[in-house]
Parts: sequence; structure tokens; C-alpha cells
Amino acid sequence: MRVLLVGYEPEVVDFSDPALPPGLDAEKIRHGIRVALEDMRGRGWTAEHCLVRPDDQAGQAVREKLAAAPYDCLVIGAGIRSWPRHLPVFEAILNAAREAAPATAIVFNTRPQDSAAAVERVCREAPRS
Repeated sequence: MRVLLVGYEPEVVDFSDPALPPGLDAEKIRHGIRVALEDMRGRGWTAEHCLVRPDDQAGQAVREKLAAAPYDCLVIGAGIRSWPRHLPVFEAILNAAREAAPATAIVFNTRPQDSAAAVERVCREAPRS
């Protein structure tokens, strides 16, 4: 199974935004990404991440990553989906995924640490050749 995890670059997150959980910081995000990738790789999957900025280039970055290699599953992080003022970024990422990799399943996590469970919920083990 080949999985792509998409999330925000920790350094560009506005931690003063009241929509974010209290106490969240860049190191906690980096740690969550490491844990998610290690968990997926520990299951024998090929797991990569694509970190984007909350701007008009996010969709293009995801499009390019999906075009570079086939993925079975795309995990779009909760930070991208749940931040109301960044709804256009979420839409751009969804549309880029639909256009670049229409056969790739899209799943949503609630935090980085449950990314593998989200993949298992939607993407059955179907490794690429």
C-alpha cells in the first residue's frame, strides 16, 4: 500500500488562531507527522508526506506529488479540513487530487496519530505492483 499524507508545514501555522486547539505548536505537529509515518511504515506500507502552505499553491503541490507516483490512499489532515478560514485550500487540494489521481481513495484523520486507522477504514490492503 502506498499512502500520501497531506498537511500544513508546521512553521506556517498561525498558532494564535482561536480555531486551533490550545497548546498546539510546530513541534507537536512535526511529532505527529513522524508518528503517523512510522506507524504506516511499520505496517509495511510506503508512506510519504506532502507538506503545503495555506495559499494558492497548495493544490498544485498536491497535484505534482500525485502525478509523480501512484498512491493507493491520500490522507488529508485535520488541520487542513477543520480550519474554517482555509476552506479554499481544502477545496483546492480535493480538486487537485480528483484531477491528478481519480482512482486514489481519499481519507480523513482526526489527528496525525490516527492516520493509519483512517487508511485501514477506507483503503483495503491492495499494494501497487
